Amino acid sequence: MRIVLDAMGGDYAPEVVVEGGVWAARELEVEVILVGQEEAVRQELEKHDTSGLSLPIVHASQVIEMTDKPAQAVKAKKDSSMVVGMDLVKKGEAQAFVSAGNSGGVMVAALFRLGRMKGIQRPALSAILPALKEPICILDVGANTDCKPEYLLQFAIMGNVYMERVLGIEKPRVGIVSTGEEEGKGSQLVLEAYQLLKGSGLNFIGNVEGKDVLFGLAQVVVTDGFTGNVMVKLTEGAAGLLGEVIEEEIKRSPLTALGGLLAKPAFRRVKKRLDYSEYGGAPLLGVNGVVIVGHGRSNAKAIKNAVRMAKQTVEGGMTEAIKGEIERRVEGERRG
Repeated sequence: MRIVLDAMGGDYAPEVVVEGGVWAARELEVEVILVGQEEAVRQELEKHDTSGLSLPIVHASQVIEMTDKPAQAVKAKKDSSMVVGMDLVKKGEAQAFVSAGNSGGVMVAALFRLGRMKGIQRPALSAILPALKEPICILDVGANTDCKPEYLLQFAIMGNVYMERVLGIEKPRVGIVSTGEEEGKGSQLVLEAYQLLKGSGLNFIGNVEGKDVLFGLAQVVVTDGFTGNVMVKLTEGAAGLLGEVIEEEIKRSPLTALGGLLAKPAFRRVKKRLDYSEYGGAPLLGVNGVVIVGHGRSNAKAIKNAVRMAKQTVEGGMTEAIKGEIERRVEGERRG
């Protein structure tokens, strides 16, 4: 399997991206195509033992920065690592694209170069988050700030396919974010989307309040991109704050410090369960190809796991499965 890695994407590129790519090529036994400014990428590669690994470099002279306006940057920087990398997937020279760069840029590049799936009205950016027992998929988390009810139905369909095909969760529970559990609660968007989801044939369980999301009441959680983006960023901030508060309180006295030392293995396990780098990235669903978007501050471990997620997504046949499901529903509506 050949996976394109945007070597210039992320806050710590190309250093940690190349390191994560080397790690992925060794551990996952895939060919990692590093796309970026060749000299800079090669200098980073020379720091690692790459014997026996397939890590070809494809030169791209330009970089889409985090501060760039996505649509303008993709149009103006046709030799950027994002555009060049997407083109490799489009031409069939690779099976997936991974980037921790400007997420808006990744989405625009995917739409311009790979195109939207037939029947999909809006692609969705998902986030895979740890929950009490199993991971959950929230979408959309930023690609579509303003949504129509039918968008949320399609988000649910795509999230359902992803959880079944890639994460192996059979008939995942689907919920919609709302201000209350009762069917009549929520905005006009939620009320209308609720009825569509109710008749969708998915394992729809109804409304999910914000306080219940991370407890795994639903395994696919749909919302508009504005709400989803706020939710995910608030969750990240809360997790970081909790860790700092616990550490501060443990150090307050010798007794609690001793208890903290004894509990260190448990704290290490908790940190691992809540660590975003364990998932590495999340799929952009609804485009004609496998695209994984990593966090801007991704470390080498997160990059490696983003490549792993790309590999699992390809192996799960997610793109074809989503196309098949959308076509089946469109045909059903036509006959109905």
